Amino acid sequence: MNTCDDHGVDLSRGLEDVPVVCKELTFPIFQYSPDNIQGAGCTVDPSEVLLPGCSCRSRSCSMDTCSCLQTYGQAYHGSLLNLDRIPSGYSSPVLECNALCACSDACSNRVVQRGLQLRLEVFRTRDKGWGARTLEKIPRGTFVCEYAGEVIGLEEARRRQLAQGWEENNYIIAVREHTGTGCVSAAGSVTETFVDPAHVGNVGRFLNHSCLPNLFMIPVRVHSVVPRLALFAGRDIDALEELMFDYSGGNAGPAESGATQSDGAAPTSRTDALQRKACHCGTDICTRFLPLDRSVLT
Repeated sequence: MNTCDDHGVDLSRGLEDVPVVCKELTFPIFQYSPDNIQGAGCTVDPSEVLLPGCSCRSRSCSMDTCSCLQTYGQAYHGSLLNLDRIPSGYSSPVLECNALCACSDACSNRVVQRGLQLRLEVFRTRDKGWGARTLEKIPRGTFVCEYAGEVIGLEEARRRQLAQGWEENNYIIAVREHTGTGCVSAAGSVTETFVDPAHVGNVGRFLNHSCLPNLFMIPVRVHSVVPRLALFAGRDIDALEELMFDYSGGNAGPAESGATQSDGAAPTSRTDALQRKACHCGTDICTRFLPLDRSVLT
């Protein structure tokens, strides 16, 4: 495993532009992948370019002419997420320009696809096992990292969850996106994505839960119909601060007050085994237990 300038091991093995530092003598063993990979039960290869591109030939796209921006709206101001387009607690999808687009690689609508740009460290927390923290200040609205791993089907997610012992962590996260008007209909207007970074994943697998998180998740589509689960800073974050998000998808908006998601949002959920575990986030609004979502099992 590669060493890095921060006197630690690079858990990414050079696969990220910026090393993922771990200074512990022993560290988790898993296959590092910066991107989602196709897993059991997934019928689409997340690496395959399936979405059409825009015909903009400018250095950076504009709302007036770009078909990508016209789909979901202007996602970014420079490199920062346009928080004005996301009401408190509402995580609407983002569509970035892709490999088939005529615009340049410097287009302002290309952020998540550039990968990890921040110096992050994986470390042992006092009472939450492994965690991840930032080694530099992060402004509000900054893309921090993806939650990447194997994209699997519902039946495989159910099988893996049932096979776990009570002491094991379940890394599977489920993202449910409402389509059309954002209402669940009898015909079914919800798209579900299941990502499991337990054995193949990136630095996002080390992020712990908080009832008042400093990160929030938004589905971002780049080349594929399979969304990338992108985590953005919900507030300014100090160097050496632990990075956390709400596994239940609540408190997911960029507002520091931590409002819950509205019906049009993309709810997420991650459960830790099949029984409730204590939450150690230490916030004033801590619910005392990690979120428990049994919907995969029903």
